[in-house]
This record gives sequence, C-alpha cells and structure tokens, in this order.
Amino acid sequence: MNSRQRRGVILLLLSVLCALGAFAGVLSVINDVRSKVGPEVAAYRLKTDIAPYTTLGADQFERIEMPERWLSENAVTDLDDLRGKIAVTTLRKGSLLQTDMVVDRPALRPGQQEVAIMIDAATGVAGKITPGSTVNVYATFEGRREGDPDQSKIIVTGAKVLDVGRLTALQPDEDDRRGPADAVPITFALSTLDAQRITYAESFAQRVRLALVGPGGDTGVPEKDRTYELAKDK
Repeated sequence: MNSRQRRGVILLLLSVLCALGAFAGVLSVINDVRSKVGPEVAAYRLKTDIAPYTTLGADQFERIEMPERWLSENAVTDLDDLRGKIAVTTLRKGSLLQTDMVVDRPALRPGQQEVAIMIDAATGVAGKITPGSTVNVYATFEGRREGDPDQSKIIVTGAKVLDVGRLTALQPDEDDRRGPADAVPITFALSTLDAQRITYAESFAQRVRLALVGPGGDTGVPEKDRTYELAKDK
C-alpha cells in the first residue's frame, strides 16, 4: 500500500468516526429532549365547534399525542369519561377537551321516563331553556264546537328538561297551518300521566309553549287557574 492509499484509508476512517460522533450527538440531544419533555399521553382535540348543552360523542373529537407534563390536570385522556355528559358552554374547534368543559346530563328519578317533543324554536324556547331547567308547559286549543271559546291550558307543571336538541326545519302538511317553520326537540323527565298530557298537547294543540321557572320558584298552579278563556278574564 503506497502513501496515497494510506492517506485515503486514514481519511475514510476519520469520516466514519466523525459520522459516528455526529450520530451519537444527535442521539444525546434526542434523549435530553425526551428526558425534559417526559412521556407522551393521549389527549383529545375538538374537530368542530360544539354548541352548549349538546350531548357529547367520540366522533366529535380527534386523538392526539402530547407530552404528559404539558397537559393540565383536568385534561380528558379517556373518552369513556364523556358518557352521559353534555357541553357546559360553547366548545371551540381545535381546543383540547377538559373536564370543566362538560357536566353530567340531568338524570331520571324513579318513576320518571324520557319524553321528547318538538317545540317551536321562536315562541317555545328562544335560547333560554337548557338541560336542567324547570318549565311549565302551556297549550292553546280551539273550541271543540263552533262558538266554543278557545282556551289556554297549563298541561304540565314543574317539568324537568333533560336535553335540548338541534334546530330542525319542519315541513308541515299542506292542511296543517299550525306547524312551525323551525323547531327544537326537547326531552323531558316526566311521570306517565304528564307524559300523556304533553304528547296529547303536541298532537292536538294549536301551539305548545314552555315557561321557564326560576330557581327555587313554585311550580304549583291551583286547578282553577290552569285553564284560561279571554271572555272570563276580569
């Protein structure tokens, strides 16, 4: 091996050693970053905006991985924690999901059942009624026979709202002039008798309205005050 060949071999060995040194340096930096950042865990980011009081589901979020030390203590890391939960306020697209963004959906008491009806969005809800609200339900009926007065009746008092659905555009029948253009499905927790009353009103009343009862308010109404006729108003 002549001197030129020896120099070539030496340069090649030096290049290999330099490459190994650079690789070791990169590994050292990576390990240092990992030691500072810590292990990664699952977190969940919103795919779209979510309206307040919307029931939450897994399809509304995307899973991401991020360092555990960067997550707040109330970050949601398991979607099973969302079962039976609703959004407590407007949730914005791209936000990380946290436990203080959600609350438990109001629960049924023994003897109650869930009943959902469509309520006129403009006159029945107007954005004021949310899950957990207590309402009285009013319905207006035409007189049964020609000449009979129209009546407004309190159908149900103290109805607990479980869920408020999304705004839905209705297409009423041609002979049905009562149907609202837009309605919202409202789910109530009711006794069997009150469930019958409210479904009857939805089917046969000219209009069904909800009256929000303030916290601690008395929902009871005397029987004599449950039916109103204009001609009898003094």
